[in-house]
Amino acid sequence: MDTNPVISIVSPVYRAENIVEELVTEIRKAMKVVGVPYEIILVDDRSPDNSWEVMKKFSHDPDVKCIRLSRNFGQHPAIMAGLANTQGEWIVVMDCDLQDQPKEIVRLYNKAMEGYETVLAKRYIRKDTFLKKLSSKLFSKVYSYLTDMNYDNEVANFGIYNKKVIDSVLKVQDYIKFFPLFVQFSGFNSVSIPVEHANRFEGKTTYSFSKLLSLAFNTIISFSNKPLKLFVKFGLSISLLSFLVGAYYLYEAFSGRIEVLGFTSIIVSIWFLSGVIITTIGVCGIYLGKVFDQVKSRPVYIIDEIV
Repeated sequence: MDTNPVISIVSPVYRAENIVEELVTEIRKAMKVVGVPYEIILVDDRSPDNSWEVMKKFSHDPDVKCIRLSRNFGQHPAIMAGLANTQGEWIVVMDCDLQDQPKEIVRLYNKAMEGYETVLAKRYIRKDTFLKKLSSKLFSKVYSYLTDMNYDNEVANFGIYNKKVIDSVLKVQDYIKFFPLFVQFSGFNSVSIPVEHANRFEGKTTYSFSKLLSLAFNTIISFSNKPLKLFVKFGLSISLLSFLVGAYYLYEAFSGRIEVLGFTSIIVSIWFLSGVIITTIGVCGIYLGKVFDQVKSRPVYIIDEIV
């Protein structure tokens, strides 16, 4: 656009060949109400369908920028790629499936004009599957416990963010990317407002249970070392319990009450303590592996083409 955009709208695209045109149309309707210059940034996370071909139809539109990644890096790296190419003073991040409704951008922007640097969209009635809502709630509980931070599972990517918030998010060098937690980590003056959450425009979510579990596990490991502390406490508890049991049996032996040593108790103790040791080593190995990924400093995304 000839005028520098005031608002940049970033949306990662995956398996959305029949949604992209409707997404752009709805965003334009909303931005006409807002009445400020804007740009739409669509990031193709190397979708296996024809999403990129549909996106390229907008290549001559001055208000649309389309970015294609070199391979499928994941939703949150795709968001980071879009954020790195924004020019607006305010940045809106939203999913492409139209569950995040573009019309809510008007309310988000108006709320931001009251003096907030981050305005989050709180989905008061989620239109997701039972499994996705359950896994999201469990993740928020576990994450909040392990990091001592409050994470609201009704808040996701959708929101409007001041440029300085996004600049702070882009400075976070964690190899594992999770946009909502980066926003929470950056702080600033934030508020959430209730928004209407719609049904998916077409198809079904590409997040399987295994992908959700992997994302939750990697995110928790990346943001918290509390599991290591819990295993230290667990190990100390086992040691204390073993000492008390040993003292008890020593007293029994001196009292002449034990004539034959118990085979079962020995076997159970060996298997139990071996399991504890192996699990603890495994957790330490996972953290070491994440450190290995981090120190390699590989890019979290690679851009193939921008139109």
